Amino acid sequence: MAIATLLQRESINVVDYRCNAGPDDRPFPEQHRQYSISFVRRGSFGCHIEGEHYELVAGSVFIGHPGGEYLCTHDHHGCGDECLSFGLSAEVVDMIAGPQRPLWRTRCVAPLPQLMIVGELAQVIAAGNSDMALDEAGVLLAAKYIEVVSGQSRRSLRTHAQARRRAVEAAMWIDANSQHAIDFEQAARQVGLSSFHFLRLFAAIIGVTPHQYLVRSRLRHAARLLADEDRPITAVALDVGFNDLSNFVRTFHRAAGMSPRDFRRAARGDRRIFREMMAPAARA
Repeated sequence: MAIATLLQRESINVVDYRCNAGPDDRPFPEQHRQYSISFVRRGSFGCHIEGEHYELVAGSVFIGHPGGEYLCTHDHHGCGDECLSFGLSAEVVDMIAGPQRPLWRTRCVAPLPQLMIVGELAQVIAAGNSDMALDEAGVLLAAKYIEVVSGQSRRSLRTHAQARRRAVEAAMWIDANSQHAIDFEQAARQVGLSSFHFLRLFAAIIGVTPHQYLVRSRLRHAARLLADEDRPITAVALDVGFNDLSNFVRTFHRAAGMSPRDFRRAARGDRRIFREMMAPAARA
């Protein structure tokens, strides 16, 4: 495990985790020392929490609270995973969550478009390619988490290891090929399943349908390009797999709460846009 501390303050710290564990590495119980929210940006890993099993892929989010126990596994993918993790003080969590504080327990969250886009923005900031600050990105990601998961729950998944492996492999294949015109039948063939069984399996284990994950993967890649590069927005839309600009703008706006153009401006330090990003979460 390679660990790099990117920011260390009393109220928030940011750590870059790069894990190269694989199927041959023996898992062991771990415990969160603080409140945290971690964005999975590459690879995959399994996580056992209080009798439930989750599979996290690129775009998933891992929530931690002090004393929360978990056990991570790498049964399905040989090159590990990478996470950008924000550690938060109790005061910051109280400020962000308010009456929704019970939502901040150790848990895993399926890839949600609002969180994926903010996670990509945080990565751009971590790489030094934005005028926004890392602590701002952490607060925004935490606030968005509270906003989008309010009232949501995830049922316990009782699936065997081979089924989980196939779902994770399919998710990674979709993410790697999301710029192309693919459908769930192609993904089902990649893991040797019938279309009907694949749909049920993927949604149960990953937490979203294959098509939802495809669209969200495209949005995640688009967010990175918008923040990192100067290519025209139309080119970004086509490069990540959207067929036309209007569909891309509409889908991105629905996920991010702003247009691609405004997102690019926010990533480059437009304070007004950043305040507007925070406003819906503050009202949640």
